[in-house]
Amino acid sequence: MYLYGFFQVLVRAANAGQEAENQIRVKVLSEALPYLQRFAGQTVVVKYGGAAMKSEELKAAVIRDVVLLSTVGIRPVLVHGGGPEINAMLEKVGIEAKFLNGLRVTDAATMEIVEQVLTGKVNKSIVSLISCAGGKAVGICGKDGNLLRGEIKSEELGFVGRVTKVDTTVIKNLVNGGYIPVVATVAMDKNGQALNVNADTAAGAIAATLGAEKLILMTDVPGVCTDKDDPSTLIRELTMAETEASIAAGSIAGGMIPKVQCCTTAVNNGVKSAHIIDGRAKHSLLLEILTDQGVGTVITN
Repeated sequence: MYLYGFFQVLVRAANAGQEAENQIRVKVLSEALPYLQRFAGQTVVVKYGGAAMKSEELKAAVIRDVVLLSTVGIRPVLVHGGGPEINAMLEKVGIEAKFLNGLRVTDAATMEIVEQVLTGKVNKSIVSLISCAGGKAVGICGKDGNLLRGEIKSEELGFVGRVTKVDTTVIKNLVNGGYIPVVATVAMDKNGQALNVNADTAAGAIAATLGAEKLILMTDVPGVCTDKDDPSTLIRELTMAETEASIAAGSIAGGMIPKVQCCTTAVNNGVKSAHIIDGRAKHSLLLEILTDQGVGTVITN
């Protein structure tokens, strides 16, 4: 008798908890409506890699968020890197990974591995995750449809490319067909030589050519902080002028400079806003797009 009564209490508590949870879900959806209406039909280019790829759980969460955006009418384009996977494969085949000023030194043997890993293993695993989450995706690289043409950045870096031309026809065709393009950042030069292109740079160039509503860089920091070791110093919003002044003053420094410059270049070339967010935080993508406050740093004109 007492056991039955206790069980009934547990059932009522569980039902009450479920009701509260349902109310929260409905409230969140209701509050997101203005953002869903505002961005429906708009293109959002997301640079995905590094921190956001570190665990299977986090990877699955990011992919579900991308599929959700696509489902509600936003047009995501996923541009990815794959540094850790490249390093692992280089180690497996006995090639030492070398870097210069944060960029991978890419000789012919390394370029072969980079192309195999990015366009094969990493690209197709992301496409599979999107399919399993109920979305439709097509994996491509910069060689496909002349998407990314480039030239060698410097002799010291080997086959590291600087983007010289972007043709987004293939991306537009995929998006118009209801697919999520998943882009591996391997470009080619005028002779067809494969080039290793920085994923942030490629995402910025693609976003600018598409005239995207947003460019979002998923990183391993909360955003632009005046003290990189103190998340409480996060700067929520920056204008172009404030960004340049912060770089000149040294409050934006180190590895954050190229990311910020990638954002400012994109905004200068037609992207409405560029965002730097923490790819390690669950649902950071949705929070940045579908809430007022966001979670990272937004750079606008």
